[in-house]
Formats: sequence, structure tokens, C-alpha cells
Amino acid sequence: MLEVVILALALSMDAFAVSIGLGSKHVVNARSLSLSAAIYFGVFQGLMPLIGYLGGHGLFGLIGSFAHWIAFILLLVIGGKMVFEALSEGIEEDIAKITQRVMLLLAIATSIDAMAAGFTLTLMEFNPFLACLIIGGTTFIFSFLGVYIGAKSGTWLESKAELIGGIVLLLIGFKILLF
Repeated sequence: MLEVVILALALSMDAFAVSIGLGSKHVVNARSLSLSAAIYFGVFQGLMPLIGYLGGHGLFGLIGSFAHWIAFILLLVIGGKMVFEALSEGIEEDIAKITQRVMLLLAIATSIDAMAAGFTLTLMEFNPFLACLIIGGTTFIFSFLGVYIGAKSGTWLESKAELIGGIVLLLIGFKILLF
């Protein structure tokens, strides 16, 4: 259970960072934006790991002896990407208007990593549907709060959240490989 909660926290940091950025740039209607971000990011972060799990579960029979290595490499790439993005300046563009289409694209972009991380659920002895519910719920809460935090404090926390999430995913990858 603890491993799933830690995974949920790490995966939600991407959406949290984007939500902080949205809140810092669009403070006019923070209540509506926070609910919209929470729903979009929470739903996609909850569904994408399930897709990854189902795909990984189907492939598990073919790659069973290599599954730990594949999970390690996926988490290494995802975590490394998050760390790189957190340390890079000016990657994200300033979005002038938040439409439903923009929110959909942001939700997909922030949850692609979660789909790859969903493969690791095949290696955990935990109900994958409950794990995806925990991941989606955690992301919902962090995204909702992220908009308000961004509206109040600006973007100073944005890259730190993504950095922490990336480091945690790297640590989970090493844990899967070594233990």
C-alpha cells in the first residue's frame, strides 16, 4: 500500500507543477480553474496507469523474467525526464487562454508518464484498479490545491514539485530492480 501511495504522490507532481503554473498565470477565476484542472488531471492520471497495467499484464507472460528491468528502465526514463524538466528553464509556454481543449491536451501530456509507470503495477501485489483510483484521487487533490497555490505564490514551487516527483520515481525504479 505504501508503495502505491508513494507512486501516486510522485506521479501527481507533474500535474501539480502544471496546476501551479496555471494558477500563477490565471488568477481571475481560481475556483473554476482548480476544479477543471483537478477533474482533467485526476481522471487522466487515474486511467493512464490502468492502460499501462493492462498492456504490461498482457506482455508479462512474454517478458516475465525481464519485467523488473523494463520497469526499472521506464521509471528511470520518466524520473530522469521529470528531473531534467524541473532543472530546465523556459520549457513550458505561457498559455494565454485556458479552454477545454487546452485542458485536455495538458491532461494527456502530464499523464503519458503515468501510462508507462502503470506497467510497474504488474510487479506490485496490490489491486491495480484500487491503485489507479489512489493515483487519480491523489492527482485530483494536488491539482486542485496547485491552482490555488500558484494563484497565491506564483511559480517558485512549480519546478521543485516536479524535481521531487522525478527523484521519487527514480528511487522506486531502483527499489524494483534491487529488491
